[in-house]
Amino acid sequence: MAIDVPESMYSAGIPVHLVDFERTMSIISHRLVEAAQIPLCVVSINLDHIHHFGTSGRWNGALEHAGSSEFLNLIDGAPIAAQARRSTGRVWPRLAGSDLIEPILEKAIGHGSRIGFLGGSLETQQALQTRFAAERPDMAISGWWSPERSQLSNHGLSKELAAEIRAAQTDVLVVGLGKPRQELWMAEYAAHTGAKVLLGFGAAVDFMAGKVARAPRWASDNGLEWAWRLSREPRRLSRRYLVDGPSSYVALRASTGVKTAPKGHTSREPYRIKSARAVPVAGSFAGPEDTADVAVLVVTYNNAEDIPKLLKSLREETADHCLRVIVADNSSSDATLETLAAHPDVITVSTGGNLGYSGGINVAAKLAGTAEHLLVLNPDLSVSRGAIKAMLARMRHSGAGAVVPRLLDDDGQIYHSLRREPSLSRSIGDAVVGSRFPDRPAWLSEIETDAESYVYARQVSWATGAAILIRSELAAKLGPWDERFFLYSEETDYFRKIRNAGGTIWFEPLAVMNHERGGSGSSAGLTALMAVNKVRYAQAHHSRLYSLAMRGIVAAASVARATQPGHRMAAGMLFGMRSWENLPKASPGARTLHRAEGAFPSGTVIIPAYNEAGVLARTLRPLANLAASGAIEVIVACNGCSDGSAAVASTFPGVVVLDLQEPGKTSALNAADAIATRWPRIYLDADIEITAGALAEVFAHLAQPGALAARPTFRYDTSGADLRVRSYYRARTRIRGMQQHLWGAGAYAVSAAGHARFPTFPEATADDAYVDSLFMHGEKVILDTPPLLVRTPRSTRELHHTLRRIYRGNHELAPGTAMSSGLANLAASITGPLELVDAGVYASLAFAGKLRRGNSLTVGGGWDRDESSRLA
Repeated sequence: MAIDVPESMYSAGIPVHLVDFERTMSIISHRLVEAAQIPLCVVSINLDHIHHFGTSGRWNGALEHAGSSEFLNLIDGAPIAAQARRSTGRVWPRLAGSDLIEPILEKAIGHGSRIGFLGGSLETQQALQTRFAAERPDMAISGWWSPERSQLSNHGLSKELAAEIRAAQTDVLVVGLGKPRQELWMAEYAAHTGAKVLLGFGAAVDFMAGKVARAPRWASDNGLEWAWRLSREPRRLSRRYLVDGPSSYVALRASTGVKTAPKGHTSREPYRIKSARAVPVAGSFAGPEDTADVAVLVVTYNNAEDIPKLLKSLREETADHCLRVIVADNSSSDATLETLAAHPDVITVSTGGNLGYSGGINVAAKLAGTAEHLLVLNPDLSVSRGAIKAMLARMRHSGAGAVVPRLLDDDGQIYHSLRREPSLSRSIGDAVVGSRFPDRPAWLSEIETDAESYVYARQVSWATGAAILIRSELAAKLGPWDERFFLYSEETDYFRKIRNAGGTIWFEPLAVMNHERGGSGSSAGLTALMAVNKVRYAQAHHSRLYSLAMRGIVAAASVARATQPGHRMAAGMLFGMRSWENLPKASPGARTLHRAEGAFPSGTVIIPAYNEAGVLARTLRPLANLAASGAIEVIVACNGCSDGSAAVASTFPGVVVLDLQEPGKTSALNAADAIATRWPRIYLDADIEITAGALAEVFAHLAQPGALAARPTFRYDTSGADLRVRSYYRARTRIRGMQQHLWGAGAYAVSAAGHARFPTFPEATADDAYVDSLFMHGEKVILDTPPLLVRTPRSTRELHHTLRRIYRGNHELAPGTAMSSGLANLAASITGPLELVDAGVYASLAFAGKLRRGNSLTVGGGWDRDESSRLA
């Protein structure tokens, strides 16, 4: 039965039942004699309750949507009674637990009910036992329980405790655990105790035991009971009454309304999950045409080791629900796609580039098909048995728009995944304090670190995007995830959209997932991106003045940690010294590849190698599975090597190795061309790393009619390099025209028609500049692919080696063949003081390289190359 209360007052989001003493006793009495019902939890509403459970409280909505119990919320505090009088024009009595407990116990004794006591110290319980033995020998006591806080915070131990209470045939359970713990425990475990009525009266047990003196009548009648209790227990109660109380009073006055409900009304309006389930096969995933309960969306990027564990855990969940699994792969360079190919019931789509987390989710969502819910999961998760069932149950009970689970780290510890909405004060707190003092006030920290926050179900502002269950109809209303963020802050933005659409986000602790937190990797660029995206989020949702303040706070925090490369990079960007365009961002490919559409684009990779044993393995590793499967042809041409390069290449199945005695890169290229059987062909330096996604884009483009020449994009890795080297390559990146030629990336590709322009490679050091010179601007394409990794020299001396070789090679070409950036383009790249310094360094080093291009720095003369970047 539902609580039959004709009128309720809603204060700060909390329903307060407007009843008098007689009506309260009648409701409780009926529950004691009625059978087959959900338990009734009786609690007192005061300012402390509003602080914990009100609109801005941590546990807002947790009691109203408990699902397995009903709450009778009684007026306790004087401010609540006064607000009820103002709202209704009637005087409503205060029904404090300390006044009600004795009459309720009398009722229970009269009905022959068994009474149990949960909470309070052993000393308090012993005092009560002595009193009841003397004053109430007819009271049937089912038991006394005084659990440790650790027991109450553990779901398994709490269920065992509830089972003990049930086994003792308890009808009335007096719960004295203090707010908010007693209400939260009742909401979660009341139904497991078997009790018909649970009384969450907190201090009433101490009053009955004589451990705490009650306020005199004059103090209670004049609303000064709080002052009396504060004077008796200042250390324990000062925060409640002097810090939390005033803000709760403001919330009470600001948001109160009265609602009249028909007989049998209940405030819960649960979300009803339709029966959408296809006929499942345990252990298998639904196909594209089936109707599924949940469509699981996963974005991968080099997760070959992670994905089997996730899929195994999801298969176990198919015993409860029909799941469809869609994986969007952001051009992984490891064996992710090959690993997924072993799971034919997983819908796999290659994004053709690296679209970031948001972009990958948007691609996967397009293939979700007919499903009532979408479940976004990180690939480095494993789902504990029953987690999806628990999340769906929470959505059903609460009417939530989205539900997030409890995440555990590798060591089984709670991962602090819950977050508060970003604000200036929280950003200052996090910037100044960092991870220290985790128990600081909520307005000084964005991260929820309190252990109890991860014990009970409740509404949250947002959570990390590792796992999110959302109703499909709501997801359709919200539209795609914002791809501007690429990685970090995208979930903050999406959860905000959920709240703005009227949806709530709930945390479900019974849904447990293990999170390895290794999916996105770590780098200086990603650290800087995290800082910049905080500012981007502020710009998207706040005023210009607010955004400037947030930028200043984040910039100051980055400066304070400038000894770390990522924070140093962030500081430069936030102070306008570096362009945000250099941050990691979406790199879409020319087309989207779907596994069902066909095989990997065919072609040949030719790698000339001269004593490259130290780096050849890292170049071949991203190509290994494709070569072994025969999807592509890989030829390594070792020219006069004396270091075992051929032996390293031979360890990769499917790779063709030419061990040539004759030295020279030109000989190696021509020898490989002579035995190659496929088109198009990409010529890749042995120290350059390419992803499978980039290779696919190059081959796919050159397979089109009329395509002649192309190369992927690239990025310089200057980690570990000295200041002058980093300055040189920053300037080089800014020069207009550097990204318009086939040279400079360590890789270029041609189709059969393009190769017809040079039947063989001529004797030239700069083969890339030579090939580039054969094509007009419109005949060669720089594809927007996942970038190649070009490791730069680590020292200025090694850079001199490289520049002398480059300029010597350019000089060998016919006049006008070699491409130059020019002083005009260098000058045009100067937009600030940092750019001016970098341009000066670039010009001086380039001039020295040109001036001494005829002189080798290598001992004995000959081939100049950088050795520092080849160190393992």
